[in-house]
Amino acid sequence: MGFSGHLVFARSKRPLLEAPLFGSTGPELRDDVHEWQPRPGGWQTLQLEQGVWEDEDLSALVEWTGAPACVADVSDSSIALVSGLNTDGHRWQAWLNLDNAAALLVEEPADVDDVSLWVTTPEFEEAVRHKRAELDAEVPADAEGALVWASAAGVQTATQQSRIEELLRTRETFVEELFDALLNELGFPEATHPTPQP
Repeated sequence: MGFSGHLVFARSKRPLLEAPLFGSTGPELRDDVHEWQPRPGGWQTLQLEQGVWEDEDLSALVEWTGAPACVADVSDSSIALVSGLNTDGHRWQAWLNLDNAAALLVEEPADVDDVSLWVTTPEFEEAVRHKRAELDAEVPADAEGALVWASAAGVQTATQQSRIEELLRTRETFVEELFDALLNELGFPEATHPTPQP
């Protein structure tokens, strides 16, 4: 089973767990949080288990850090909805792993009694194709929003919008890797991995 929860990405000179929004969760929170390797410039990623993060927390985090931030709502490592917010309130969203997202978001007909049978039908496949096309049509605007957000974060990137669009249409087994790749492609400094000891 894959990871379900949130990936929180923000910049701070202090550990993100010191943000007031995490203050009321208690010491047991430590067991539900994993810190990714930090990126230069104070950029940090927290991996939070399901139930730790609320939608309104993104605004509180941006206010506390004084910098743009984003969060990926991950389901079973197979799909993620990334939401980014600038200090001026500008927000953007993008789905990662569009095929999986389309299958999840497709609405089942009202007359379906058994969903497990419906997902094996040609009608379901057609509904997924239609939803996938809808999501695909949103990719250019999603990519543009991501680039504007990265620029507001002070990141200088030479990446073309078409490259971000391509990445948003990419499929990965683990969507966490796709999230990390998106941050890299947007121009955020890559995490410095410690040299393994012999």
